[in-house]
Amino acid sequence: METPFLALIILFIITPVVVIYLEGRFSILKKIGAVLICYGVGLIIGNMGVLPVGADKYQNLLTDITIPLSLPLILFSIDVKAWFKMARSAFLALITGLISVLAVVIIGFFIFADSIENIWQVSGMLIGVYTGGTPNMAAMKTALNVSQELYIMTHTYDLTLGAIYLVFILSVGQKVFRWFLPPFKPVEAENGADSNVNLEEDFESYEGIFKKKTLVPLLGAFGISVAILGISYGISLLFPKEYATAIIILLITSFGIAFSFVPKIKAIKKTFQLGMYLILIFSLTVASMADISKLSNISFSLFYYVALAVYGSFIIHIALARIFKIDADTVIISTSALICSPPFVPVVAGALKNRQVILTGLVVGIAGYAVGNYLGILLAYVLREFSPIM
Repeated sequence: METPFLALIILFIITPVVVIYLEGRFSILKKIGAVLICYGVGLIIGNMGVLPVGADKYQNLLTDITIPLSLPLILFSIDVKAWFKMARSAFLALITGLISVLAVVIIGFFIFADSIENIWQVSGMLIGVYTGGTPNMAAMKTALNVSQELYIMTHTYDLTLGAIYLVFILSVGQKVFRWFLPPFKPVEAENGADSNVNLEEDFESYEGIFKKKTLVPLLGAFGISVAILGISYGISLLFPKEYATAIIILLITSFGIAFSFVPKIKAIKKTFQLGMYLILIFSLTVASMADISKLSNISFSLFYYVALAVYGSFIIHIALARIFKIDADTVIISTSALICSPPFVPVVAGALKNRQVILTGLVVGIAGYAVGNYLGILLAYVLREFSPIM
């Protein structure tokens, strides 16, 4: 590998480390979020004209391997058994949330089918991002072979509209929800929410990741993730090439969930953080491949479709919650986990002044990580048959 390209790889690997460090030091950067920062840095790098000719080869390599390697690491932390032990309201919040997203994305598909190119890919990405956040949306990009520009544009609109939603939730959301839904009824040590959950340590903090007792098992988990990718790729060769990447993502998801049942693997610390670090590399790299001149051509239809997915699913979720008498705090934490992803759970729980909903939000969000890939890929290929613009 020539020196310029080696430097390029190092740049894409080191930059997210710097972003994570700075995010931990400055609260304003934490509010912006590491993913959004990496997108911004990537867009700047890619459009400054400093990348060497032929850089796209290595950029494609990074985008092709980071998502498949990150998904098992994220899924290793899942407690599948806990899904079935959730309180009735929490489980209903998950199911009604998924139904709401599916319904709105399908409705939006037929509304905007004639005005959005490759809308079936957009539909798959929207299912992914509103069930599992950026990791699932990135997985959909890989599985459905979405172009860099379409991915960046869709995700940019998602980040903008999601930020508006989050501001509403963190300010007056609880009061508004209580107009329609019953208040939360505290339950002492419900599901161990107050005594067993250390969300900062388990899902946000990178502190101590290089200590031997953490790093060695974590490298083992990474090795398992590499093996899962290799096996999944081998199996995908048995299927038509057109569906190979989708098969790989589905197999990786399935293997990741299966290994979460192995106590020794589940007990490995910081697998979630390592998976998210790989997501940051992906975000930085894919943004550096986008042409800002193309992004400047705003697609109002795409913007409206994303807005419908965010706010439409939100409204339907409230309506279903009212029917099933789900309390306001549970709905808020569940929609936040699905729309904004699990890392936002503690922020929202803090605004609600309710620690007991943290575990509910976390389980709903991670459940979304697991099922989102299946739903996104399945729906995308079904809707492709109805898509007039390919």
